[in-house]
Amino acid sequence: MGREPLWRVGLYIRLSREDGRQESLSVENQRKILLDFLKSDFTGRWELAGEYIDDGLTGTDDSREGFQTLIAQVRAGKVNCILCKTLSRAFRNYADQGYFLEEFFPRHRTRFIALGSPQVDSFLDPEAVQTGLEIPINGILNDRYAARTSADVRRTLDMKRRRGEFIGSFAPYGYEKDPGDKNRLVLDPVAAEVVGKIFHWYTQGMGMGTIAARLNGEGIPNPAAYKASRGIGYGRKDNDGLWSPATVGRILANPVYGGTMVQGRQRVVSYKVHQTMSVPPEDWYVVEGTHQPIVSQSLLERAGALREIHTRRSPGKRELHLLAGLLRCADCGKSMTRKTARGIVYYTCSTYRRKSRTACTSHTIREDKVLEQLSNLLQVPVEGLTRPLLIQKIGGVRVHAGGGLDIDGI
Repeated sequence: MGREPLWRVGLYIRLSREDGRQESLSVENQRKILLDFLKSDFTGRWELAGEYIDDGLTGTDDSREGFQTLIAQVRAGKVNCILCKTLSRAFRNYADQGYFLEEFFPRHRTRFIALGSPQVDSFLDPEAVQTGLEIPINGILNDRYAARTSADVRRTLDMKRRRGEFIGSFAPYGYEKDPGDKNRLVLDPVAAEVVGKIFHWYTQGMGMGTIAARLNGEGIPNPAAYKASRGIGYGRKDNDGLWSPATVGRILANPVYGGTMVQGRQRVVSYKVHQTMSVPPEDWYVVEGTHQPIVSQSLLERAGALREIHTRRSPGKRELHLLAGLLRCADCGKSMTRKTARGIVYYTCSTYRRKSRTACTSHTIREDKVLEQLSNLLQVPVEGLTRPLLIQKIGGVRVHAGGGLDIDGI
């Protein structure tokens, strides 16, 4: 008679957000139940191979870190018995349950035990797993329960979004959650001051890269590092604490700083597929006046208009050229690119220069001629033209073939 097999047991424990604060489902309670079973009621020789825990994760897919680590141990032959409290702790997805119980575990000679109703032991009662009805029916019920729960949660969150209540895990930089109402944003005075500076500098003609460099030079930590310094677990652990142009750009693009809540820009594919997909802007939840703004609506709109202007700097230059992003081809609508020839600065249609000489014409115009017309129009000397002045006074300059100009905003 062969020697009784040694079961290398992996305890699987899962607690989801939907479980709330139920003590009976806590990680510690599940661990106690499983260990008590091993010591008192387990059939066969065993040794504990490890504990695999997913805390705060749904069971509707198998991408959970703890579960995947456990499966890797099964593949490596280090675990050949899985023990969990109930089937729903391991699976709330009927398809996953069928695959692992009927295919994966048998192929890897792995015993699966669930203690709840129905009780499952694929070694002592393999027929119940392979040909019985109770376990598959229980799997379907768990799957449907997850679907209903997901739908209920989604309806609740959508209702909060329609009311303009904040439902994110972390407040946007510049705000914090109201201690008395986690769905309401209140100002974080320190970060709000930085946000205000960013909008002010940008609308005065400073580029995003220059703003980032200035913030770094002043020793101001970026949003992730700032939150981490306040004990908020946010962002990547290897964050270097430095601002980048992209970070500045995200702040400038966020309407929350004008007192408007915009939510629902993305949604998960389904309760089983947790990948996110973009939502069309017309389906976003936009509610104005939900919280105290950091910047005025006019300043926010001005920053938005400036972001639409595609700006470029010459290599090694931190400041924008005076006319950068303000000139567009009157025919194709694309930006004019800057070039220098024999000491004279010209602007040329970017479509003509970079894409196709048949799609548009050059629309070439000298920079000094543009500045001369702007000087006459604004009634200031050429040397008095500054980028903040141009941004404040004009909406853009359209250059016609032959050098004629149309000035918007005058």
